Amino acid sequence: MAAEPDFTLGVEEEYLLVDMTTGDLAQVPEAMMAACTEKLADRFSPEFLQCQAEVGTPVCASAAEAREELANLRRTLRDIANDFSLTPIAASCHPSADWQHQQFTDKDRYHALARDLAGVVRRMLICGMHVHVGLPDTALRIDIMNQFSYFLPHLLALSCSSPFWQGRDTGLGSYRLTVFDNLPRTGLPPRFDGWGQYERSVQVIIDSGLIEDSSKIWWDLRPSANFPTLETRICDVSPRLDDAVALAALVQCITRMLWRLRRKNQRWRIYDSFLIAENRWRAQRYGVTEGLIDFGEETVKPFETLIDEIYDLIAEDAEVLGCQEELKPLKTIVEGGTSSDRQRAVFAEAHAGGADETEALRAVVDHLILEFSEGL
Repeated sequence: MAAEPDFTLGVEEEYLLVDMTTGDLAQVPEAMMAACTEKLADRFSPEFLQCQAEVGTPVCASAAEAREELANLRRTLRDIANDFSLTPIAASCHPSADWQHQQFTDKDRYHALARDLAGVVRRMLICGMHVHVGLPDTALRIDIMNQFSYFLPHLLALSCSSPFWQGRDTGLGSYRLTVFDNLPRTGLPPRFDGWGQYERSVQVIIDSGLIEDSSKIWWDLRPSANFPTLETRICDVSPRLDDAVALAALVQCITRMLWRLRRKNQRWRIYDSFLIAENRWRAQRYGVTEGLIDFGEETVKPFETLIDEIYDLIAEDAEVLGCQEELKPLKTIVEGGTSSDRQRAVFAEAHAGGADETEALRAVVDHLILEFSEGL
């Protein structure tokens, strides 16, 4: 019997930098970039737009370790940004910023993206969270990916943090995906018979001269181009640290649960992408408020029921991985709402208190600034 993988964790988060006085997006000064690079080395990098930054943890053995690393990254970036009168927020869209006023970072990779993707990429004023789980065996990586797709809408629903776009409530829990899905090679991953088919398919695109490598395949779930991991990319970035860690722990537990089934010659049923896409849309639209389709029972189940079922599914795995504590915020999200729900509540309260739309949106930014530092 093959040895059990370690199911190591790595978490990447993208942030927006805002002016501490106005709450508006701000271009990150080169001096701040240099200070972050000096302090965090390769755990920090600029992003496509000059108002963005990305951090990434090292390989972590547990969700608790990932929390410690992510807290340090958030804290360090915040403290350095504050020295430049800036501060980060971890929301997938800024409540009021206009993408047309942003500048992209002066790097060859980003110049190439701007050239190849034209007007589509210029709207990419969005941030996400990526979770890597270590799976060294390539065949196992593809097998787990095929089954894991079922759970992508659940992760999206729990992570929603982008209800506003350019100063308007979009009615969506995750407007981020509306923007991101305009790029090529995005959305739900295709189903592959094995690693060989995956490699051959990707190589066709590479040999055609359209992409250099698989890092420009941006599915919601993919084999990482750079690490021996399965990378989950569906989630909005979470304003609160505890929520981010809970989602990472959930990804880790689901991955182990699917491996555990495989070890017993069982597997999760693979549903047609048409059905999973319907749940993906429901998650994007409603977050946790309206439930998802249970394809076996052919009914929409409320998220309160779904999260209990997920806890039951992964109970053994959470115990083995030692992340029961880190998973607890998931129920709080279901009971109290996602970040998108909280942002709307802040806006409504400010508006009811006499604030105009601009002032109410600024209240949302202030709320996101405070949540970024919770638990640090």
